[in-house]
Amino acid sequence: MPTLQALRVTCLIIVLSVPTAIAETIKLNWDDLAPTAESYENPFSALSSEQLDGLRTILRYQESRNQQNDPDLVERAAAARKQLLSDGLDVDRLFAQRKEIMEKRRSAATATRPEIVGRTVRLPGYLLPLELKDGKAVEFLLVPSVGACIHTPPPPANQMVHVLFEGGVAIDGLYTPVWIVGQLESRLANHAVQYSDGQAKVEVSYSMHADKVEPY
Repeated sequence: MPTLQALRVTCLIIVLSVPTAIAETIKLNWDDLAPTAESYENPFSALSSEQLDGLRTILRYQESRNQQNDPDLVERAAAARKQLLSDGLDVDRLFAQRKEIMEKRRSAATATRPEIVGRTVRLPGYLLPLELKDGKAVEFLLVPSVGACIHTPPPPANQMVHVLFEGGVAIDGLYTPVWIVGQLESRLANHAVQYSDGQAKVEVSYSMHADKVEPY
């Protein structure tokens, strides 16, 4: 049987090793931030281009019903609905499925991975400044590509990280390549991105108070 002293040593080793395991930094790529997407049936993939155009016409009409309707649009929407019904398609059911698909896509775009939340991670990307202090970025978005959010549509919410870094980062141009290190948190929020002609809200799923920000 092990001696009492041996048991004490074993327990001490276990206790000392726990913080090390918790604090272990894991290197991530952008693909690691998004959960596996849920598969779903897409009824629109089997429709012809003419049928899709008909649905778009009906949708434009439905979205403009509270405004002054264009008589031509009303006529074209009625004709499109009639044609789709003759094709054996349930227009209202298709629009209900469209709403379901949009909700699934939004869920997939904003979902985070529980197994990496709370972990200390190291992730590369491009720094898009949100707030500057003494010429350094103390708040920024980490994005996966140059141009994201300003020159191109924003990535999915779970493909960006909102970062606070008290020390600030000297930036070289609008997009600066960096590594960030810190504890990754799940926090869905909107952040204002400045454009040349104003600003827009960008939805972001992850956040971090960075311990380190290093040149890439």
